[in-house]
Amino acid sequence: VLLPLANVALIDYTLEFLTATGVQETFVFCCWKAAQIKEHLLKSKWCRPTSLNVVRIITSELYRSLGDVLRDVDAKALVRSDFLLVYGDVISNINITRALEEHRLRRKLEKNVSVMTMIFKESSPSHPTRCHEDNVVVAADSATNRVLHFQKTQGLRRFSFPLVAQLFTDNFDYQTRDDFVRGLLVNEEILGNQIHMHVTTKEYGARVSNLHMYAAICTDVIRRWVYPLTPEANFTDSTTQSCTHSRHNIYRGPEVSLGHGSILEENVLLGSGTVIGSNCSITNSVIGPGCHIGDNVVLDEAFLWQGVRVAAGAQIRQSVLCDNAEVKEKVILKPRCVLTSQVVVGPDITLPEGSVISLHPPDAEDEEDDSQFSDDSGADQEKEKVKLKGYNPAEVGVAGQGYLWKTADMNMEEEEELRQNLWGLKINMEEESDTESERSMDSEELDSRAGSPQMDDIKVFQNEVLGTLQRGKEENISWDNLVLEINSLKYAYNISLKEVMQVLSHLLKTWSPVFRNYIKRAADHLEALAAIEDFFLEHEALSTSMAKVLMAFYQLEILAEETILSWFSQRDTTDKGRQLRKNQQLQRFIQWLKEAEEESSEDD
Repeated sequence: VLLPLANVALIDYTLEFLTATGVQETFVFCCWKAAQIKEHLLKSKWCRPTSLNVVRIITSELYRSLGDVLRDVDAKALVRSDFLLVYGDVISNINITRALEEHRLRRKLEKNVSVMTMIFKESSPSHPTRCHEDNVVVAADSATNRVLHFQKTQGLRRFSFPLVAQLFTDNFDYQTRDDFVRGLLVNEEILGNQIHMHVTTKEYGARVSNLHMYAAICTDVIRRWVYPLTPEANFTDSTTQSCTHSRHNIYRGPEVSLGHGSILEENVLLGSGTVIGSNCSITNSVIGPGCHIGDNVVLDEAFLWQGVRVAAGAQIRQSVLCDNAEVKEKVILKPRCVLTSQVVVGPDITLPEGSVISLHPPDAEDEEDDSQFSDDSGADQEKEKVKLKGYNPAEVGVAGQGYLWKTADMNMEEEEELRQNLWGLKINMEEESDTESERSMDSEELDSRAGSPQMDDIKVFQNEVLGTLQRGKEENISWDNLVLEINSLKYAYNISLKEVMQVLSHLLKTWSPVFRNYIKRAADHLEALAAIEDFFLEHEALSTSMAKVLMAFYQLEILAEETILSWFSQRDTTDKGRQLRKNQQLQRFIQWLKEAEEESSEDD
């Protein structure tokens, strides 16, 4: 919970969310690193006399599970009314007022039969902030939202009745929330207790359960999807975390130095006192306070914590570098690499994808199992241990300090499992298949932007439109609101109508293989044309654009000219359909198709 996400500890996001929802008292239960968590909270605004949310810290080395915590809550009678049960790594801006009202009303009407209301955030399977660990099968009564069946979840948070803690006390085999929910549902007829659910679709909520989720949520914070929890808001009231926000989501802390020729493209956060060398390229990255970046460095989806040093010529992509890690000259980090605190790698070395480098030797893992919950194992003891075993230059470089986490008896499946435990699994997250020519900019455009620290406006606009359309599909946003959003982006980035059409055409081109896969037979073509016709009949204000849409589908070889002509000449259509076919632009397009077909016939 102390991991920095956009340079703010995870637990601060959780406490800010709870405070914003009206929580006035929070119990923080911690076991591992308890002393550090307590120190952090005591220095934060949450433990000031003026805090709206009174935070009470309870530590114990005996806590091994959620069940242990709730049994302790029951034994000490810490809560006597409804409470919100949440992990310390939740990032959310959900307004839980409605869910709380539903929970209290059910308990009032059903005489406290409902002991818990689970809150879920709905997201599509391919959404960046969803991983396989979040998959859940829930059967519920649509009329009452009563949960009938539940199978595996990593849900966000839940309202609970004080009886929940007592039930954990009565059932010592309950260790996790899953144990509790399954046990309650199985024994519902005997115990007479019920569980309900509340699903939100519009607001933001996610857990940092692995490094994939860490990267995805951090990116969402930078892109302002978790508003009002944005970097420049400085909701922790810390002078070291203040920053300014500028175009393309560029955030700069105080006393930041940016070298000549360095480009901050988009979605970049620079912590206080950070120094960036010359001719660097940084995009979609977070750089912590006190970092030093050399010349000609490339950072893409890189997450650097406090005091990290990166030497000249290094390239870091989709990786995490912890406090005071150091990357020497010309080091390349492939995606999904992790360097733990004080690790040094390089120079002139390439770390393979998924590499994990730590000062803690992997073969000492078993020796530390018994003391992993203790705070006694300090950095000095760690340094003494590493002196007993040399570093492998082939793994970390000739000047490197650290161990590659790959034990001698670890097979390939176990290696992949280790990476998955860290980064999680992505679902349907195919990379964009732009050609190099599409990604490159014209030389004249490069000259016109020389010395500018900002990304090409059209490219940024394209990414914003793509994100808007994806969000529109996931959140079922009405088409007129999407048009308003795209128009606002158009004016914000000073984009002409021609450039808007180029962006939309590019998006259509990207998805053309999907269309071609499902539109193969003549009947498929006619059904697709009928669907396009239905859309423009429902949105008459857009009817003049139908010819452009058909032209795009024709040029991308999604629709054939003979089927377009066959559709246009259909007689069994409605009055509105016949009126649509009288559109002058559409008629000119059809005439052009007929002439093209005649020329093709003459050539044959």
